[in-house]
Amino acid sequence: MKKGASQVMTTHLEINDGIHNLDAVTFEVLRSHFDFCCERMSKVLYKTAFSPILSDILDFSNAVYDADIRLLSQSPGCPIHLAAMHFAAQEAVKKYGLDDLRPGDVIVLNDPFAGGTHIPDTTFTMPIYYQDSLLGFAVSRGHWQDLGGGAAGGQSFGTHIAGEGLRIPPLKLFHEYQLNRDLLAIIKNNTRCPQYIEGDIQAHMGALKVGEQEFLRAVERYGLDTVKTAMRELISYTNRITRKRIHAIPDGAYVVNDFVDTDGFSDEPIRFTVKITIKDEHLVVDFSGSDPQCVGAINSPLANTYSAVYLALRFYLCPEAPANAGLFDAIDIVLPDNCFLNAKWPAPTIGCTTVTAAKINSAIWLAMGQAMPENAIGGTMSDCNWLVCAVTDSETREQTVFSDLPAGGWGGMRSHDGVNVNYDPTGNCMNLSAEVAELMHPVVYEAFDIRQDSCGAGANRGGMGARLQFRFKGHAELSIETSRTIEGSPGIEGGKTSAVQKLYKLGSDGGREVIGGWRDDGTWHNPLLAAYRFAPGEGFRIETTGGGGWGNPQARPAEKVLEDVLDDYVSIEAAREFYGVVINADTLKVNSLETKALRKAQAAP
Repeated sequence: MKKGASQVMTTHLEINDGIHNLDAVTFEVLRSHFDFCCERMSKVLYKTAFSPILSDILDFSNAVYDADIRLLSQSPGCPIHLAAMHFAAQEAVKKYGLDDLRPGDVIVLNDPFAGGTHIPDTTFTMPIYYQDSLLGFAVSRGHWQDLGGGAAGGQSFGTHIAGEGLRIPPLKLFHEYQLNRDLLAIIKNNTRCPQYIEGDIQAHMGALKVGEQEFLRAVERYGLDTVKTAMRELISYTNRITRKRIHAIPDGAYVVNDFVDTDGFSDEPIRFTVKITIKDEHLVVDFSGSDPQCVGAINSPLANTYSAVYLALRFYLCPEAPANAGLFDAIDIVLPDNCFLNAKWPAPTIGCTTVTAAKINSAIWLAMGQAMPENAIGGTMSDCNWLVCAVTDSETREQTVFSDLPAGGWGGMRSHDGVNVNYDPTGNCMNLSAEVAELMHPVVYEAFDIRQDSCGAGANRGGMGARLQFRFKGHAELSIETSRTIEGSPGIEGGKTSAVQKLYKLGSDGGREVIGGWRDDGTWHNPLLAAYRFAPGEGFRIETTGGGGWGNPQARPAEKVLEDVLDDYVSIEAAREFYGVVINADTLKVNSLETKALRKAQAAP
């Protein structure tokens, strides 16, 4: 394929010129087996976990690595864990060394400055041996509900990592399959949810043992040499696909500037620059010129920033190729030392996997859209909107902690509208169902529905945002990570920006107050809330944004605009203002003559 030509999707085994030591069938069978290994690990974890954040929201990932700690395969859990787990596994092995590891040893860590990201993401690494030969590693990472800190879930939004909870360096949690109960006691003493901890640990251990089992099953069937050869070939395969895709993209430099609304302390946005340079088969992502390490908790450790980059580029370069270290080897990253995207101790980092990683992902997508306009996508909601609530039952005085993920819309594309009410691209989690929330916590869910006029208008509009609303039966403290409250998701190719996000406190008397975002008087309230207090009967509402639009809204057929109005996606007023489509409020039909005249008038210079 010549440089600059349109990309063609590549199926498995299309690029097989480098598979010299295995026949294609054996290669594909073992590739599928590694994938199945991770899928089975994930099934065990979510079926046996105690905490809803693992069993219902599915905020976890599982992966297997070769003996050199190179990623072989990962379950379709949280994509932002794609490379971050790699750094955690490396630090775990570095701490103890291969000579001090035995079958059944499990190293746990969550330290953001030792291969971790933010404190709730806890990683478990276990070596896998066949007889005396080290085959590789099984790795399981889960977002734990709470590990202490100044607010539930570690969302204190302070100025020091110590306020975000228990920071665990690489430590052996299991030795030859036996649980270290002293370490378990320390962890249980530093959480608001001790009832979940041991059950979740055993669920992670179950996942690791399944990974070990499936690895050994492959060796017993195909032999040690064949399995090791397949590992090498699999990584090489993804690397070749990635480099071929890079070579097909026009050489050049593609730059996007973006910002995070706030670090929680400053009302000034935290800005960063992404420059993607492509030359032949080489791709460099450069963050030079980005703001320095900031006071508040949106700083991103190296592992998190690298993972966000790899995740974003995988969508454009090799979405159908196996997710492994072959992708990493084809991409260079330039990350300045004094930068909030390369956080050093004691920087707070709780918002790194949500707010910051999401922003990096969106900016890279916009930059790659410049290089590959046929695949360009409008700005996404670009925020995880991660909330954590600690609620005290008014009768029993028992405190419980729960999380939820108010989803939003993805950007429009040349081929279709954006996806409605979907999780941010950095994750693959589920929202907490109202039934589970109300069963386990003193809360009442009142709404989870489409937010009208939340999308960016376009020939292909952005996906729709949502409205999530619930009310507390007892005293509560709510913390949330969010952004897009100053400006919405940007449109492209003439598409419009989406609505901004807003957070509300609902009074027991029916009143409401904006506690995050723009208020009616034109002032802006910081949306990073830490342990924001609610009394019994009071509630919380978030109105999430949609995706940015693609293309001139007036190019959207009037019939499609009418469909959006009938679906309550777009109001009659917005149809007129942004699309130039006049709809009769009584008949709910398009007035073709008035629409033609209005569009002509709006198109005039």
